[in-house]
Amino acid sequence: MIGIGRPPWWLLTLAAAVTIGVTVDLLSRGWLERMDLRVSEIVSAWALRDSGAYWLVWLFTQAGGRGFILIVLAGLVGWLAVRRRTLVPLVRVLLALVLLTAVVYGFKYGTGRTAPAFPGSFFHRDGASYPSGHVANAVLMWGVARWQAVEFGLPAGVQRATWLLSVLGPVMTGVAMVALDFHWVTDAVVGVAVGLLLLGVVHALDALVLSRWARARAGRSHA
Repeated sequence: MIGIGRPPWWLLTLAAAVTIGVTVDLLSRGWLERMDLRVSEIVSAWALRDSGAYWLVWLFTQAGGRGFILIVLAGLVGWLAVRRRTLVPLVRVLLALVLLTAVVYGFKYGTGRTAPAFPGSFFHRDGASYPSGHVANAVLMWGVARWQAVEFGLPAGVQRATWLLSVLGPVMTGVAMVALDFHWVTDAVVGVAVGLLLLGVVHALDALVLSRWARARAGRSHA
């Protein structure tokens, strides 16, 4: 079964429209920038970063943390490599990581958007806030994890856990990042959109190359 959890075309179209529309609005200093500034004023007044609740809220940001996600994925792909004798999940994860790094950091350094706490200019050569890499990471990597869990028939509990993480992980990460004033709201929104687009790209490349290679290899091994 190929392409489990692949975002539908309408969702990818919406994600592309959101990415383009928000980016154009921000670069033209439109109303979304003013909305971001207003929300930042509100959450700054909460002062969660300087409160005893900081570490509790910070833990939620790790639902999109690369280290935590890679630990989980390492266990998943390692188990599949040993028990199912396949490296396809590993290749999918590596492909997703390469695309995520290239695209997200391309956006970050291309736009140069500064984080809410940055003093001075909203767009600056040292800015690297847009979009949220944590949120994009949560959407893409938990989506890949869920895909592998279902496709390879892992226990129902594992499938449910990866489904919950693929849905709640990006939400928890985005809300926590904004609440701590680490990111603007639009950083999180476009992080979701970019993550969905990249998940669609990984599925497409898998259907065109990786799965065909795996089927051909399986055919040779049974010959």
